[in-house]
Amino acid sequence: MKSRITSLFGIDFPVIQAGMIWCSGWRLASAVSNAGGLGLLGAGSMSPEVLEDQVRKCKSTTDKPFGVNVPMLYSRIEEQLDIIVREGVKIVFTSAGNPAKYTTFLKEHGITVVHVVANVKSAIKCEQAGVDAVVAEGFEAGGHNGKEETTTFTLIPQVRQAVQLPLIAAGGIATGRGMLAAMVLGADGVQVGSRFVASEESSAHQAFKQKILETGDGGTFLALKKVGPVRLIRNSFFQKVHELENSGASPELLTELLGKGRAKLGMFDGNIDEGELEIGQISAMIGDIRPAAAIFREIMDEFHVAVNEIKNW
Repeated sequence: MKSRITSLFGIDFPVIQAGMIWCSGWRLASAVSNAGGLGLLGAGSMSPEVLEDQVRKCKSTTDKPFGVNVPMLYSRIEEQLDIIVREGVKIVFTSAGNPAKYTTFLKEHGITVVHVVANVKSAIKCEQAGVDAVVAEGFEAGGHNGKEETTTFTLIPQVRQAVQLPLIAAGGIATGRGMLAAMVLGADGVQVGSRFVASEESSAHQAFKQKILETGDGGTFLALKKVGPVRLIRNSFFQKVHELENSGASPELLTELLGKGRAKLGMFDGNIDEGELEIGQISAMIGDIRPAAAIFREIMDEFHVAVNEIKNW
C-alpha cells in the first residue's frame, strides 16, 4: 500500500503506533514495525539511560524502521536527542512545543522529523520550520490535548487545506474504517494509540489494560484544562480533579493535586484508583487484549473491506 507516509518512512502500510508515555516500549514498537507499520518509543516517560537501552533493544528485535516520540517539555530532552543521534535513530516525532526549536538540528543529522499539532496555526508553523510531516490530533485522543478541543474529523480537512506536508491523522482511530475515513478527509496515514495500549506487548500495567476494556461510551473526560488538557478515565483521582475544577480551583492547586508520578502510578504501576489513566474516547470500542501484530492485521483487513464496499456503491 503506497502513500506519501509509506514513502517517507520506508514502511509497508501508513499506520503509526503512537509513542505514548509508560505504554510504548521496545516490545510494542518493534512488533508494530515488524508488522509493516511504524513503531514509536515513547521517550516522554524515559530517562536518557532508559531511552538508550530501549533504542538498542528495538534495534536488536527489528530490522524495519522505527522512531522515537519526544515531548519537548521534558527537562532532559537534549540528552535524549544526543542519544537518538548517537544510536542512529532515523525518525523522530516531536510534540508539546515549538517545532522550530530542534527541527534543524535533527535534520542536519539525517533524521526525518514529524511534529504533533492540534490546530491549523501550529501546522503552518511546522511547514515553515521545515518538518517532514505533521500529526493532526483531535481531542478524542488520550493523554494531553489541544486547548481548542477540535475533533479529529474537523481538524484533518482544515490542516489539509492549510499545508502541503504529508498528514497523519490521530485521535479516535482504532479501526480500518476509521483509517479510511481519515484518509478520505485528506490524511496520508493514521496514528493509532489507545488500541495498541491494549496489546500484549504494551508496557502498560495489566490492571490498566483491563480498566480500558471496562471503559464504555462516555467513560473518558477532558480534565486539568487550567494546567494542560488531558483525557482521562473516570476514577478516584479524576473525581478529585473534577470537583476541584468545578469549585474554581487555581492552576497551582490543581498542580499540587497532580503532584509527581501520577501517570506512572496509574498506567505503569497499575494503581487504577489514584493514578492518572490516559486513554482516548475510542477505548469504548476496545474489547480485548491481543498481540500487536493481530491488531495491526485487523485494522488493515477492515480497511481493505471498507475500500471494496465503497467501490460497490
